[in-house]
Amino acid sequence: MFILNLPLFFVAFFRVGKKFVLKSIIGTFLLSMFINILEHFPAITTDKFLACIYGGIIMGIGTAIILKVNGSTGGSDLLSYVVRSFNDKFKSGDLIIWVDTGIIILSIFVFNEIEIGLYSAIAIFLMGKMIDIVFEGVNFTKVMFIVSDNYNEIAKIVGEDVQRGSTGIYAKGMHSNEDKMMLLCVGKRGEIVRIKKIATDIDKKAFIVIFNAREAWGKGFEKELLNINKNINKKT
Repeated sequence: MFILNLPLFFVAFFRVGKKFVLKSIIGTFLLSMFINILEHFPAITTDKFLACIYGGIIMGIGTAIILKVNGSTGGSDLLSYVVRSFNDKFKSGDLIIWVDTGIIILSIFVFNEIEIGLYSAIAIFLMGKMIDIVFEGVNFTKVMFIVSDNYNEIAKIVGEDVQRGSTGIYAKGMHSNEDKMMLLCVGKRGEIVRIKKIATDIDKKAFIVIFNAREAWGKGFEKELLNINKNINKKT
């Protein structure tokens, strides 16, 4: 494992930095060592499906912790840093999933073990999701559209109780042919629950749509933006 990572270490040294490479060498060495150590212990479960589920979750959490401190354990997570050094629009979790999926497909053809490949795909999918949750779970935002005749009262109480602003958008009901005012509210999970309760308490007939937002920038989210910039400055 360590030898196979040498070409990636070389590229990462020039593209990402020597401090990152040093952390990655330590991470790769420790991963290889603990794999050798743990294989001498009896398995907690012999059920492959359970092993893939819990193994994928644990791997995802561990990998995310390492990525958050700008390190890697070699392999797909090291390659994700190299790729992101050329184009930072990619997400680490997605890159790791795609690389590992490619490895699984190749292993199926080489070893002719389709069942092992299918089990591995479950573990890799969960690992990628856990990486995204660890990275984005805290700052993950939701967007809410509220259509109500009591929009002024709803917006006022949301601003006072939840400390979140609302944006009024002029809309028109195509069925009723009436002009409407639609409120746009952005907040974290807990805040959206409170906003929903405020809206439904004021207007039982309010029409509400909630969906996920990948990122939120600007007023009210300066703290998250500041933390992101600090992390970027540390890496550069």
